[in-house]
Amino acid sequence: MGTDVIVVGLGSMGAATAHQLASRGLRVVGIDRYRPPHTNGAHAGGSRIIRLAYAEGVAYVPLLRRAYELWAAIERSSGVDLLTPTGGLMLGRPDSSMVAGALASARTHGLAHELLDAAQIRRRFPVFAPRDDEVGVYEEVAGFVRPEATVATLLDLAGRAGADLRYGVRVTGWSAGPGGVTVRTDEGELTAGRLVLCPGAGAGELIADLNIPLRVERRVQHFWPVADAGFALGRCPIWLWESAAGVVAYGFPGADPPPGSDRGGLVVKTGVHVDPNAVPRSDLAPAQPAEAARAAEVLTPLLPALASAGPPDGIPCLYTLTPDEHFVVGPHPRYDSVTVAAGFSGHGFKFVPVIGEIVADLAQHGSTRHDISLFAPDRFGQVAA
Repeated sequence: MGTDVIVVGLGSMGAATAHQLASRGLRVVGIDRYRPPHTNGAHAGGSRIIRLAYAEGVAYVPLLRRAYELWAAIERSSGVDLLTPTGGLMLGRPDSSMVAGALASARTHGLAHELLDAAQIRRRFPVFAPRDDEVGVYEEVAGFVRPEATVATLLDLAGRAGADLRYGVRVTGWSAGPGGVTVRTDEGELTAGRLVLCPGAGAGELIADLNIPLRVERRVQHFWPVADAGFALGRCPIWLWESAAGVVAYGFPGADPPPGSDRGGLVVKTGVHVDPNAVPRSDLAPAQPAEAARAAEVLTPLLPALASAGPPDGIPCLYTLTPDEHFVVGPHPRYDSVTVAAGFSGHGFKFVPVIGEIVADLAQHGSTRHDISLFAPDRFGQVAA
């Protein structure tokens, strides 16, 4: 058998896995129906937040520490600038999941941080207008990473290491048995010793037997032209905010305008991560004025400058969410030769290098030194026979 591992899906996690495996000397074939990086999944938009004081759970922090090490290693080996530290501010009421969760991670793992009251936030970062009952957790090491540049860099490194990367190939099914795995594509069948499934928004088809109630939801990232220099890089941190109404939003200072935009000057990128009033959609149609109007309604109380900003550009992307919004990473419950990495629920990109390491470990050795018990693929119920 000429191939050790087939990697299905070459977006963020698949690209990182292919790079890891090929760098270890394994014979890798990677397949994707598109040609990453692209705008058909979760990695579009130019930037993604990275932070250590993780509100989503203390169990993520050891993985993030390793991710930071691997981001630096990728930058050294490629010569490409992928991570920009800006500092990070997690805002909300003291009992909000954003603030309480960030504090729990910081205190559990001894992370450097500051707890700022509303007046301190307004003095230090004047573009923000938190309510008097809101606070912020600030950490210096937070910043952003560049998704499209990362995917392109990892695929380039994987190819240089010997991976056979095939684009424009659609996977129609797969099977596994004692002799290895078979992947069926619109160009014929491929066989290998092991299979890695990193299907992104197509996960529902390729891991249907796991019976994970995944949902694919549209999110729009907006790019606002602003005049206030307080939003510039070096003066404003990345931020995440949980409003009193339970809306979770985020933003970036000094963002690049989206491809095709003719805007000049300072641009601020924002997104609304959780909006209880939104009607779920799963399409990639162009961003609509109503979506920008809703974003402005949500964000203007915290960022008053958006009220006078011109209409924003918008880029939609697709999140693939699990019911608990934790990842699905691990061996397939029925097939030791198959590893699954899916359902990253809109907060996975910062973990790309360490997920690649974990999945490569599982594909190569059947185990990993990292604790991934939170991400068990069979945690949602009965796996189909």
